[in-house]
Amino acid sequence: MGVHDAPQWLLSAFQRSAQGAGATATTEEIRDVGQSLVDRWSEPGREFHNLRHLVDVLVRVDELVEETHEPDLVRLAAWYHGAVFDSAERKAYANRGGEDEIASARLAVDELTRLGVPEPHVRRVHDLVVALVRHSPDPADFDCAVLCDADLAMLAAEPQRYKSYLHDVRAEYSHLPVEHYVRARLKILDKLLGRPSLFSSPLGAAWEEPARQNLSAEKQRLEKELAKLDAETLANRAAEESTLAATDGAAAQAAVRAAAQDL
Repeated sequence: MGVHDAPQWLLSAFQRSAQGAGATATTEEIRDVGQSLVDRWSEPGREFHNLRHLVDVLVRVDELVEETHEPDLVRLAAWYHGAVFDSAERKAYANRGGEDEIASARLAVDELTRLGVPEPHVRRVHDLVVALVRHSPDPADFDCAVLCDADLAMLAAEPQRYKSYLHDVRAEYSHLPVEHYVRARLKILDKLLGRPSLFSSPLGAAWEEPARQNLSAEKQRLEKELAKLDAETLANRAAEESTLAATDGAAAQAAVRAAAQDL
């Protein structure tokens, strides 16, 4: 599926979820909001956090749906979780990445309220989106656990697809220098691997081992790349110092010759 090729079922799925959450707006109004979200997820610069990712998260939610209490609210939170996105360098990749969950949650409140979704349901969608800032759901909150697991499910992809995911993420942050990106990515990997568990829902737990294998293999590759980058930096620094020393030496010799001529 191309980034801009929305599946035909996508808008109908948004409509069903909004109506399931209690929306009282017309079908046309609901689908207009759904289309605006599709447009957001299709914006230029989204190499990974794009429409394909949204569809993947929605599909993963459906895989885990039997564990949810309010599946339509979880699906709506999936629609909004990365609706606001900016991979600009001012957003530190290792800390936040490009998805702005706080702004996305506010957008959900504004649009779902306009569609007539009851306030408690709107607030719940807001809170589910905000929970993705940390990806540390309360184990007793099954809806939040499912959403978090669905968002991280790509980490457990088969190796070739995981490789494509890494390529897309790097392309999304191509404006970052290589060393900056590698160090930031390693920081993320350390955070993830340091967790007692990556997935919180019972069904999502099946993704734990393949995800850790992918993350560990990526960490090993990046550590080797960083060591190479550090070695190149040291070599360049040594070459610069050598050139500077030679230049200073030549200048000193010229000064001595000039002084000798003055005597």
